[in-house]
Amino acid sequence: MKVLFLDIVHPIIKERLTAAGYACIDATMASKEECQELLTDAHGIVIRSRFKMEKTFLKHAKQLIFIARSGAGMENIDLTYCKQQNIALYNAPEGNRNAVGEHALGMLLALFNKLHLCSNDVKNGKWEREKNRGAELDGKTVGIIGFGNNGSAFAKKLRGFDVTVLAYDKYKTGFATEWVKEVQLESLFDQCDVISFHIPQNTETVYFADETFFSKFRKPIYLINLARGKVVNTAALVNALKSESVLGACLDVLEYEKASFESIFSQKNDPCFDYLLNAENVILSPHVGGWTTESYFKLSNVLADKILKNA
Repeated sequence: MKVLFLDIVHPIIKERLTAAGYACIDATMASKEECQELLTDAHGIVIRSRFKMEKTFLKHAKQLIFIARSGAGMENIDLTYCKQQNIALYNAPEGNRNAVGEHALGMLLALFNKLHLCSNDVKNGKWEREKNRGAELDGKTVGIIGFGNNGSAFAKKLRGFDVTVLAYDKYKTGFATEWVKEVQLESLFDQCDVISFHIPQNTETVYFADETFFSKFRKPIYLINLARGKVVNTAALVNALKSESVLGACLDVLEYEKASFESIFSQKNDPCFDYLLNAENVILSPHVGGWTTESYFKLSNVLADKILKNA
């Protein structure tokens, strides 16, 4: 069975598939046109985000059995076409959920304690103690939207703090634990100090956090987004930051991202993007919430498990 690797992933998946008799073809440096030719007799594809898995691309793969994505999101894959063609889809949210949970907590604590500002001040010869007085997480109510792999991992990281954790998931019920309360969305609007997004991008979730969303909170909140950039409407967030209905934001993802993340700075910046870049109460990271040394291995290992289990 031939498996085409379109993106660079941890070598453990190639090692395991090769040991099981698969022919693993490295196409990570091939052009899209070259990949289309290689697809004609491929039985599997391993990807991250280099190419969109659209019908026009996938139609060249007449023998395709599966697509395995090293990551969680599946928004770059034509799900309808794959279902019609009986192409199995594998992703690996189990592989980076711990990394996402730790990153979310790290960003939140850094924001509360102004660590990004403190570090810059000291490095620039400033000893500004009162200016950098922080806030404590204890006593806060944290709301998690989306209680899958990443949302539940973040909740687990919060267990060491004296916080109330509320979670809402439109598609899941019965997930409450001794440290997580399952609630409806209205309860988050009424009670939360912090909101953290852990939902996929789809037609229901694009701009989930818009002007109306931010207007519903009873008190000012802090926002965390380690899901997808388009879940949050940047213009609405900037207005909420300016009005102080959002006190601060931790953003690992931005709606301005393209398939090639690095191109984000080559485009003409939106004024709202410029605002985020200069706001002291906004912490940004370059979509690395699940990007650890450990998760790099686990993502590929989980995919190998799924491919071999269903072979």
